Amino acid sequence: MKRAKQFAAILLVLQLFVSFAPSAVWAENTAVHGDMTGKTFVHGLASLLIWPGVGQYLNDNKLEKNWTHAALGLTGIFRLWSGWDAMIDRKGGRWDGKI
Repeated sequence: MKRAKQFAAILLVLQLFVSFAPSAVWAENTAVHGDMTGKTFVHGLASLLIWPGVGQYLNDNKLEKNWTHAALGLTGIFRLWSGWDAMIDRKGGRWDGKI
């Protein structure tokens, strides 16, 4: 029963990522972003399910961004942003002087 609830929660989060928040709304003004592909989708899941920063590492981002995501992963809620960030393969970000 517990596993079914966890699976349902993960599906709900994924649905929100895909249907509610298009990448143009969140990432257009913050940094350069690429397209969501099957590869970046899996990297986003890695950041969401394993640990924030894993998806950024797999997307070949700068070392500072990888460590920032990994450290902020301790907050818990940051997993959602890190997963989304890896899913859309957003390059740059705060390290480029942007939010």
